[in-house]
Amino acid sequence: MSDVISYYEDVPRCSFCQKTEDQVHKLVTGANVAICDECIALCVDILSEDKLAQSESEAVQLVSPSRMVAFLDRYIVGQNEAKRTLAVAVYNHYKRVNLQLIDHAYEDVQRLEALEDTDGDQGMSANSHSTVLGGAGVEIAKSNVLLLGPTGTGKTYLAQTLARMMNVPFTIADATTLTEAGYVGDDVETVLQRLLNAADGDVARAERGIVYLDEIDKIARKTGENTSLTRDVSGEGVQQALLKLIEGTVATVPVRGSRKQEDQEQVRMNTQGILFICGGAFVGLEDIIRTRLARRGGAVGFHASLENAGSVSQTGVSSVGMSSADMSPADMSAADLMAHVSPADLADFGLLPEFVGRMPVVTALRPLEAADLSAILTRPQNALVKQYQKLFAAEGVELIFTDDALSAVAELAIERGTGARGLRTILEHALEESMYVIPDRDDVERVIIDADVVRGVQSARMVLRGAAGEAGESGEAGESGEGRDEGRDEGLVRRGESEEDSVITGEMPLSEIILSDVLTPLEELEAQEAREAQKAREAREAREAQRAREAAARAESAESTESA
Repeated sequence: MSDVISYYEDVPRCSFCQKTEDQVHKLVTGANVAICDECIALCVDILSEDKLAQSESEAVQLVSPSRMVAFLDRYIVGQNEAKRTLAVAVYNHYKRVNLQLIDHAYEDVQRLEALEDTDGDQGMSANSHSTVLGGAGVEIAKSNVLLLGPTGTGKTYLAQTLARMMNVPFTIADATTLTEAGYVGDDVETVLQRLLNAADGDVARAERGIVYLDEIDKIARKTGENTSLTRDVSGEGVQQALLKLIEGTVATVPVRGSRKQEDQEQVRMNTQGILFICGGAFVGLEDIIRTRLARRGGAVGFHASLENAGSVSQTGVSSVGMSSADMSPADMSAADLMAHVSPADLADFGLLPEFVGRMPVVTALRPLEAADLSAILTRPQNALVKQYQKLFAAEGVELIFTDDALSAVAELAIERGTGARGLRTILEHALEESMYVIPDRDDVERVIIDADVVRGVQSARMVLRGAAGEAGESGEAGESGEGRDEGRDEGLVRRGESEEDSVITGEMPLSEIILSDVLTPLEELEAQEAREAQKAREAREAREAQRAREAAARAESAESTESA
């Protein structure tokens, strides 16, 4: 700061604009420095703009629920109700986070403006901001999510895919490894430590992340509503410890290591902006729901008094055609019963009512059928079949799956009860021999997988490069395949031999698969929308051109008729 400038020693001036006390409303003087109210107002404006710009830069880029569902459809087959419910919950959560950032910025602006002692003209103040956004003092509560459904239905993948699209840190924690503070096991704060690691140590970014707590049903109270004689440190104790974390608190988190280790570097994290998604199979919950529905005459959903046909409960599942008048609880499937879950059912299962109350958004995922599993293998952008085709393409080999092979994979997954989670294991087993042989050979052009290969009845068939003739290096017999040795290369066939007409080679060119690896999820969605818009424009132009040709033909025909 420069000294107070004055042409006369008894006339102080502002150190910034050089105005005298007579030229401004107020001049604040100090030791060898002075500032006028106009310069203070200018500084407040500059700082206010910086605060608002900072809040905008820190805000999460919002994506509408419909676009989220469109993105999820590219990677996840089925579960439409769960997709809609989860998309709305994620959108509202991050809209709430952004509003909080704006509110805090305007609170800072208001404090800065309070420093001004002017005639009351404070520009875009926090009061006008509150009026625009619907009133002061309104604080939007968190809406965490509870996902119900059998293993392999996509609970974890749904949350993971949404986090990838929103470009926010994401971590998965197994609730069964957590214990109450002071006991052997992981404290609940270790969940935040993993999220901090996923954010590369950026606390501000971690405070806007997503935490998926898996196996949440395994921390239910072991004795239901009865008080246990021994302390339940891995059940009710964990629920109690998670309450504040899920609701929103400022927690002390070790940067590395454990809180139980002394002299650990720690940071403070605010969990208000962290979305907690809890998931579990909840085996046996359907029996609790069935008993309640039978006892109460088939009351449905979180609000049993709702009678409007077609209403959608907080589970996100429509109640059309599923009332007690249409189907008795005894005849309902487990999936239908789970769609009618209520907070009381979850409390009877063993979750604390306070814990259930902190997860107001509940949705049930339905078990996947064979058709769903077959579609999962090929339809999503990152489908398993496309992944293995990319691996084989790196060796210069085309990988082909027949329709019956995909059906066999789906049937095996259902038989084993693993759902979509077990598809990769089945494919790994079916492709293991081919992946073992191909790196040592340069004469294989194609590998064909059919149902017998999936079931382990025979080896994968390979198509050799070049013209038909001798069987090749492996020494198999001629084109008829008679007399083949039952060796490692059994099933090797040459180009032109009989193959199934119906094969699956994937819906996306390899170039697009590779390109998708370098794009952000939002860029992928925008690119897809641009392609679809381009196709729509081309189709519209083609229709207009066709109509123009038809009109010209009709005009020419009319002229010919008049001439005749």
